Amino acid sequence: MNLQAEQFFEKAKKWKEEFYLLREIISENDVLEEDYKWMHPCYTLDGKNVVLIHGFKEYFALLFHKGALMKDSEHILIQQTENVQSARQIRFKNIEEVEKQRTIIKKYIEEAVAIEKSGQKIELKKVSEYPVPIEFQRALDEDVALSQSFYALSPGRQKGYLFYFNQAKQSKTRETRIEKHYQNILDGKGMDD
Repeated sequence: MNLQAEQFFEKAKKWKEEFYLLREIISENDVLEEDYKWMHPCYTLDGKNVVLIHGFKEYFALLFHKGALMKDSEHILIQQTENVQSARQIRFKNIEEVEKQRTIIKKYIEEAVAIEKSGQKIELKKVSEYPVPIEFQRALDEDVALSQSFYALSPGRQKGYLFYFNQAKQSKTRETRIEKHYQNILDGKGMDD
């Protein structure tokens, strides 16, 4: 057991009993190690993320990091948003749903472990596949330092900015976001640095 994960379970105000049941089901697969990542219990195989427990206001879930590679024979995996490329969730609204699907959950965990053991990888979108908003392209064209700094960022950081800028529906909001992150880009930082 991981101390931080244990504290997560103990301090849970909502879904406490449900989280403990999911933990119990996951722990039946003795090759997974309990870790604590992104402020949630995460179960790994040789340091690689396999499945994570998390909760929201309306539901709690198991998140499979390479869920897009899973067969999903029961058609229960959910892609959180259209921009999530790899992870998939099984969502629950109550403990009865978990108990009813216990055997299925175990099979999905076994499949996720087998995928990780196989070394399969998900082919993620390249930076070039993300559109560059007009406002940001204009800024890049007008500011050589910004352009050099942006293209010197890692592909993941570039994607993060492009995704964030593109989420804004109005031009003014995109411009505000670009201005806000201008110095971070020059400093070689990503969205969350």
